[in-house]
Amino acid sequence: MKVLQMSAWIRPVVLSLLLAVFGVGGHVPSAAAHQAARPHQAGLARDAVATAGLDGQAALRASRAAVGHTPDDYTLRDREGRPVRLSDYRGKPLLANFIYTGCFHICPASTQALHKAVRSMHKRFGDKQFNVITIGFNQPEDSPTALKAYASQLRIDDPNWEFLSPDAADVAALSRDFGFTYIPTPGGFDHTLQVSVLDADGKIYRQIYGDSFTAAKIGEPLKQLLTGMRIIDGDVGFTDLIDRVRILCSVYDPKTGAYRADYTLYFMIAGGVTFFIAMLWFALSEWRSRAASRRPMNCG
Repeated sequence: MKVLQMSAWIRPVVLSLLLAVFGVGGHVPSAAAHQAARPHQAGLARDAVATAGLDGQAALRASRAAVGHTPDDYTLRDREGRPVRLSDYRGKPLLANFIYTGCFHICPASTQALHKAVRSMHKRFGDKQFNVITIGFNQPEDSPTALKAYASQLRIDDPNWEFLSPDAADVAALSRDFGFTYIPTPGGFDHTLQVSVLDADGKIYRQIYGDSFTAAKIGEPLKQLLTGMRIIDGDVGFTDLIDRVRILCSVYDPKTGAYRADYTLYFMIAGGVTFFIAMLWFALSEWRSRAASRRPMNCG
């Protein structure tokens, strides 16, 4: 069925109303603006690394330094060995994390936590609103075949989630671009525990730390990007607008660990639209009344 488009005069009216009343599509807070709201740096440093073998403070500084930067357009291979470029994921927000398939505890546990968060956000935001990539940094061991087996073992087959294998020669630069730090150890690797949240233009917007990635941690920056993404574009259709309103009217419920609808915002939007229609009707009535009073009277 053909997607309905708003008429030329209704679209700017409705979009302007949403922009004015709710701030949809307006300024998205910069990553720097959120730095002050984050927990104490020492605590973050502990959350950001897999073990104490890595310098947590240095890893955290490297991770934060990547915020606001756009990683280079590297070519990686998907689970079928097909080439994929990072630029292929532009146009939507992107969640990116690094793992190595030889890890038997922390990487699988953190990936499963991310999977749970992603599925929760899919239920509320939709499974086509953002992409997810998991990058295997231990090359050549983290081959497309190994990553395919890793995803299968964790039962991850979500739409818009791909497991990618970079060229060995690109791993160091790719990791640096994402602010991801790792060092080899006798038992494997110590590495940063993070999910990078990228905007639709491929710029790193936020770093999420810890081995327990939840919808609460990831959902809010993702929600900010989704509600602010190209809402004032002239090609926005009615379906796109409804999706933005649905995402805006979502709140995280700590009791269920998932996002749900916030019906108070729906009522606010309905009230705002009703008020606007009433004002439009009043203005139209005034215009018709004045137009009628200016007509010459026929005295017979």
